[in-house]
Amino acid sequence: MKSAVLALGRLKTGQMNKTEKAYGDFLELRKRAGEIAWYKFEGIKLRLADNTFYTPDYTVMLSDGSLECHEVKGFWQDDARVKIKIAADLYPFRFIALKANAKKDGGGWTEETF
Repeated sequence: MKSAVLALGRLKTGQMNKTEKAYGDFLELRKRAGEIAWYKFEGIKLRLADNTFYTPDYTVMLSDGSLECHEVKGFWQDDARVKIKIAADLYPFRFIALKANAKKDGGGWTEETF
């Protein structure tokens, strides 16, 4: 029996998947603790080249006023990794990718900085 190959479903702009929602809840806790001043889901769109854009999952302002772009991933596709690397070269923000750790492994988030 052949296994079905399913295309990745894309959510509409502004809609969060469950990992992005969980990270938003985590950011809200950090905001209440005073670590961050502000955050917005899909708040900015960065131009990488003609007709090529990158929209970070979250734009985050730390309590010191510096801005970061956070990308929440369950897994990476090659084009997404390339886009975040290009954006990190072009823009003066700190770019961070976050992957949810399994609950059996203690939960939390693993960070990768670009």
